[in-house]
Amino acid sequence: MTTPPVTRRFGRRATLKRSFGLLSDFRHEQTAPDLFYGALARDSVELIGDLYCGLTDEDLTGTTVLDVGGGPGYFADVFLEAGARYVPVEPDPSEMHAAGLAVGGAIRGSGLALPFRTSSVDICFSSNVAEHVSEPWAMADEMVRVTKPGGMIVLSYTLWWGPFGGHETGPWHALGGEYAARRYVRKTGREPKNRYGVSLFKVGAAEGLRWAKSTTDAELLAAFPRYHPRWAWWMVRVPGLREFLVSNLVLVLKKR
Repeated sequence: MTTPPVTRRFGRRATLKRSFGLLSDFRHEQTAPDLFYGALARDSVELIGDLYCGLTDEDLTGTTVLDVGGGPGYFADVFLEAGARYVPVEPDPSEMHAAGLAVGGAIRGSGLALPFRTSSVDICFSSNVAEHVSEPWAMADEMVRVTKPGGMIVLSYTLWWGPFGGHETGPWHALGGEYAARRYVRKTGREPKNRYGVSLFKVGAAEGLRWAKSTTDAELLAAFPRYHPRWAWWMVRVPGLREFLVSNLVLVLKKR
């Protein structure tokens, strides 16, 4: 499988050791979010930095990075350290303040109607958010809209049929999202944070690839599994199989 130029630098970083490290950190998402999201933040800035360098031969210095669904701002410090102007957008005020962080420039707004001018940011990315949006491709269209021509869009999201598709209700989500949610309530006595049909939806690889290839305002440069080693990226090319094994799909596009 030929590596697209935009992913060559990141491809060298996508090792089995990295995959195991991220998988180990994932188990702390609910119990120790600072630990999990701290590791994810470092990996995200490396991912975005490598992809942007592959696209432009430049680093993140001086770029404006819009994070759609930025939550409480766990990613802010690492992007600022990389020289970028980091702007998180989050619709839920309770989520914005969940970690007690103060992120200058954070904006409350919906990914379905981003409060930014057309062609105003260098990089627009979203990490593990599309599966929480009832209209993910409307959000993706908005991400393309606000990105400057020649800029980069990175959409990374969790696939429903993968092992983490149900989030804390998994693996029972494979038997139905509503069933998994009810089972979680019975077992724990509380509602899941990610409620199927309300804040968690079925999103697949095929529909994301279909959107990326059909959008007229951007060019699809690469699609690969975010947390897999480079030698396993071929899975994205196999319909059916990718829905179960890719886990998290990354779509990289260039604004026309």
